[in-house]
Amino acid sequence: MGRSEIREHIFRMLFGREFHTQEELLEQGRLYMELLKTEREVSETDEAYIQEKCRKVEELIPEIDALINEQTTGWKTGRMNKADLTILWLAVYEMKWDEDIPVKVAINEAVELAKKYSSDEGPSFINGVLAKIAA
Repeated sequence: MGRSEIREHIFRMLFGREFHTQEELLEQGRLYMELLKTEREVSETDEAYIQEKCRKVEELIPEIDALINEQTTGWKTGRMNKADLTILWLAVYEMKWDEDIPVKVAINEAVELAKKYSSDEGPSFINGVLAKIAA
């Protein structure tokens, strides 16, 4: 599985956290991976990477939200649409805590996710927030 596809699955799993209780998340993650494996072959390495990265992002959401809120006016994390917010969580994590992902790659991949999962304004909004965080 390519990195962009892996990132998209991480986004989808993180997005699901907005609709389930903490207790349900483990089971939802298991079900997501089970369904994914019916659609395509998933290596143990890719599965472990997806699950580990989701866990790491989730642990840092309060810190990530603080970084996002410092750079936005009028659209704090509590008011953002959930797709944009989830994309930002993943991208900010990659920019600040994942040394294997260059900042420019994290931003570009986030914009690509926004093109697929957000509104027409989403890609430019995501790009603007991430550019401020990167500066």
